[in-house]
Amino acid sequence: MQRFNLHAPTFEYDGEDPEGFHAGRDRVGPKIGASQLGGSIYELPPGQSICPYHYEYPDEEWLIVLAGEVVLRTPGGEDVLSPGDTVCFPSGPEGAHKVTNRAQETARVLMLSTRPVTSVAVYPDSGKVFAVTGNPDDDTMVRKESRVDYYDGEV
Repeated sequence: MQRFNLHAPTFEYDGEDPEGFHAGRDRVGPKIGASQLGGSIYELPPGQSICPYHYEYPDEEWLIVLAGEVVLRTPGGEDVLSPGDTVCFPSGPEGAHKVTNRAQETARVLMLSTRPVTSVAVYPDSGKVFAVTGNPDDDTMVRKESRVDYYDGEV
């Protein structure tokens, strides 16, 4: 049995993340041998978000607040979540979400999700779609307005 302590994560920050999205992450799933569920603990300094407002197909995600307070944006508006609060983001537009720390103290949250091989994330604010195929060479991020006809370019 592989063990991970939620109270002792080791956060990694991506230096390429733009201002407003500087969140540290520790991926729990690989450390405990998970293959069907993913889990990451995020450390959110004041003024930072985990990622842009989005929803996914066919993924389901859970958010559990471990420390501090975060503002959760959903299609229904914004709510402040405190330690122990747990919410679910279902697949599709009704599961759209963005997690932001607007407090003065650093917050920590745990995100759990299903891990399908293929997945699509939609970013309504920017009109982007990200397709993950299981093959990084085929993964792509495009703007929705770049849609083409099914037979476009075919011979």
